[in-house]
Amino acid sequence: MKKDKVVDVDFSESIKNNKGKIGGLITAIIVAIIAFVIISGSFYSVEEEEQAVVVQFGKVVTTNTAGLYFKLPIIQSVYKVDMTTHGIGIGYAVDDNGQNITIDDEGIMITSDFNFVDIDFYMEYKVSDPVGYLFNSEDPEEIMKNVALAAIRSTVINYSVDEVITTGKSQIQAEVKEILAKELMNQDIGLMVTNISVQDAEPPTAEIIQAFKAVETAKQSKETKINNANKYKSEQIPAADASADAIIQAAEAAKEARIAEAEGETARFNAMYEEYKKYPLITKQRMFYEAIENVLPGAKVIITDGQTQEMLPLESFTGEESAAPKNSLANDTASAEGGNN
Repeated sequence: MKKDKVVDVDFSESIKNNKGKIGGLITAIIVAIIAFVIISGSFYSVEEEEQAVVVQFGKVVTTNTAGLYFKLPIIQSVYKVDMTTHGIGIGYAVDDNGQNITIDDEGIMITSDFNFVDIDFYMEYKVSDPVGYLFNSEDPEEIMKNVALAAIRSTVINYSVDEVITTGKSQIQAEVKEILAKELMNQDIGLMVTNISVQDAEPPTAEIIQAFKAVETAKQSKETKINNANKYKSEQIPAADASADAIIQAAEAAKEARIAEAEGETARFNAMYEEYKKYPLITKQRMFYEAIENVLPGAKVIITDGQTQEMLPLESFTGEESAAPKNSLANDTASAEGGNN
């Protein structure tokens, strides 16, 4: 009986010793885990395209760019923000198969001429202020999209449907981007728009789409005709200029000829006038004879003294002239010359 008691005492002491060793081992494991957690939570890394915001007791302590950093475990928290450029569709969305899905509530807008147009935009944006992005709003992307929709509607309404679909796209994009930049700065949500572009713009119904396509075809035909007309103009102008130069040169030549002729006539008149001043009567008679020769070429001129009446014979059938007229003409000429003297 004594031996059994001794064995029981030794076994209980062994159990007590083992429990002490197991408890120490568990404590060591727990301490090691806590130490590992503390040490691993004291360091963090930031990638190249990220920025980290360190917060302590609800206040921002610092922001860090790419690299490895230390923080106080448990006390400090780190929020990482993606700083790369992202894209979002306005007026449409992309499904899992990569197909565009139209969102009528966003894309259909009214124009200045009270028409409807279905217009889609693609907007590229990125985080400009990590702190504002994290803490100034609950959903900055949604706010940005609503601001973009307001800016687009307030801009499109200033243009006619024809301008929205055809010629006014670039101007609309520029105005929307400018309005967005100002509004996002006022909202202070930490986002900025890097680019916004019109993806597509068309009337909301098939019939109107067909009508606008016909209008677009007519405009292209108009441009083609204008280009052809300008081409014809550029071809014809040199020929017209050459013809005009030829006409001008001919006119200049005619002008010079007329001037020379007039100067000759003037010189001849002056010479005749000088002779007239010397012998007025003879000059008058000479001018009269020359005028008669010009008016009645080949006519026979008979001059008398105006007092003697006589019957002049007709020309003979043989072509011989009678002697009487010759003598009479000679006598009259002699008397005229004697009178002048």
